[in-house]
Amino acid sequence: MTDLYRLLPEEMEKLVIDMGYPRYRADQILYPLYYKFPKTISDLKQLPKTMRQELVDAGYTIGSTKEIHRVVSEDGETTKLLLNTTNGASVETVLMQYPSSKINGHPRSTICVSTQIGCAMGCVFCATGQMGFETNLSAEEIVTQVIHFANILQQRGEHVTNIVFMGMGEPMANYDEMIRAIKILTHNRGFGIGQRHITISTIGIVSGIDRLAKENLQIGLAISLHAPNNELRKKLVPTAGPNSVEDIIEAGRRYYEKTGRRVTFEYALMKNINDSPEIASELALLLRNNGSHVNLIPINPTAGDFERPENDNTIEFERILYNAGINCTVRVEKGTEISAACGQLRTDVMN
Repeated sequence: MTDLYRLLPEEMEKLVIDMGYPRYRADQILYPLYYKFPKTISDLKQLPKTMRQELVDAGYTIGSTKEIHRVVSEDGETTKLLLNTTNGASVETVLMQYPSSKINGHPRSTICVSTQIGCAMGCVFCATGQMGFETNLSAEEIVTQVIHFANILQQRGEHVTNIVFMGMGEPMANYDEMIRAIKILTHNRGFGIGQRHITISTIGIVSGIDRLAKENLQIGLAISLHAPNNELRKKLVPTAGPNSVEDIIEAGRRYYEKTGRRVTFEYALMKNINDSPEIASELALLLRNNGSHVNLIPINPTAGDFERPENDNTIEFERILYNAGINCTVRVEKGTEISAACGQLRTDVMN
């Protein structure tokens, strides 16, 4: 079976032409896929009945994931879905809305998508990392996470404004399927979201960062740093190499030089581990004058024993970076109480 959401528009054209139909039939498939959200091939009413049957007979289908559970935060601004894939596995994806940041009258609506079920990176403070790795998601399973929420938002008269690859898994470890999904989501005959409205978050797979820099895409890049020195980072990210701090900062510099897109370094703040003024000063010295942005993330509750810093400590950490000339913000987390925030995703239907 081949999901139509897997095909790039050029591939859709080739499919209909190879079937003996005119080129315009491709757009009669593409438009409803990304704007009408059909459930089955039979819902593509613009196509002749015989063509629809031919697609079914050839093994084509629509929608490789099915919603099996939904939970909404108390303020209604965060929604987490548990989706079932074609092989029976489950994956979580999250919608975060920011009514105070309206775009053309609509709330900013960000979809946090997953690229894997589980993760092999083993970050000790991350619930997904503690699951271990199960499987990569296909491009269509990534795309349909966005489609599920686009359908929900359309019913409210709203739309997807941003996509972040910050859900379950390490995007760079599923590189080819991730890039196929991005090309579908940004294609003007596909989902059509602007490239600058997409951000990829990576633990720092240098080969993936360098490949992404050569894709000729205007995608945002966020690199999870979490420590200003290799000894501490190795404790937090067991898969980190011996010189990972220097390696990923240099990779970020190359990405910026190639794309012109400023890199964000994500830094999860953990009480009594990496939140001291001394460590803040070390981080400031490390990042001074490199033009990057630091996103401080007070750690969210997970299965581990890590605690959020006191609010005063977070403010002081930010102040030290700011006074050193480092562009810095503290992330406003959403959905913590429904385990939908950064580092909390895992496939537990009871969340």
